[in-house]
Amino acid sequence: MLLAIDIGNSHIAAGCIDGTEITHIFRILTERKKTADQYSVELKGIFDFNGVDCGVFDGAIISSVVPSITPAMRESVQRLTGLSAVVVGAGIKTGLNIRIEDTAELGADAVCVSVAALALYGAPCAIVDMGTATKILVLDDNGTYIGGAIAPGVAISANALTSRTSLLPSVSLDAPRKAVNGITTDAIKSGIVFGTAAMIDGMLQRFTKELGYRPKAVATGGLSSHIIPHCQEDIILDDTLILTGLRLLYEKNKK
Repeated sequence: MLLAIDIGNSHIAAGCIDGTEITHIFRILTERKKTADQYSVELKGIFDFNGVDCGVFDGAIISSVVPSITPAMRESVQRLTGLSAVVVGAGIKTGLNIRIEDTAELGADAVCVSVAALALYGAPCAIVDMGTATKILVLDDNGTYIGGAIAPGVAISANALTSRTSLLPSVSLDAPRKAVNGITTDAIKSGIVFGTAAMIDGMLQRFTKELGYRPKAVATGGLSSHIIPHCQEDIILDDTLILTGLRLLYEKNKK
């Protein structure tokens, strides 16, 4: 069984993958000051609570966009499983053609979702990754990664709105019944949920115009299920895309 860990800016996702099946997904908060000891205790507790024996793992891989946490997490995996985890980064085989000005700027998460999208959905493809930031990444008709767009994430936008105003309340990400609302909370929900959906629709349309063809669109990330159902563009929802990418990358790089 493979242990696949994705370290994001807000959350860490750990997936247990048996063959091609993701059997368990666990999520914990990303905390930059935690030590390897603390992550070991937290992960061990989650595994034990869900009946997962750390001895069943025969491989491990880590993707991280928070470099300061990566060594502690890698040490934690070593302690729990006895395995040296593959870390997505420079020097690993991806099979992904990349055509951007500075390949060092490409995050490990973008590599993972691009590898998975190409394998599962083919090219051309636009990947909407909705986490701390909302990223829309593009694989052209040759399957080459050519870049994309980055916008503030849904939670960041909502928190900025309510924290910088005196009278606007915090709201959930449930969509209101309509776009035009006289109730403040529903008006905020409309702007956040429908506004983000409209932004994604508009960006996909702009990409199509620039490329000269319409890429297939697939969405992933923790907040995608709140927004994508309200988009007008045809977008596939795949919330395990990054774990699939980690599995594929591990298979390319295991000794």
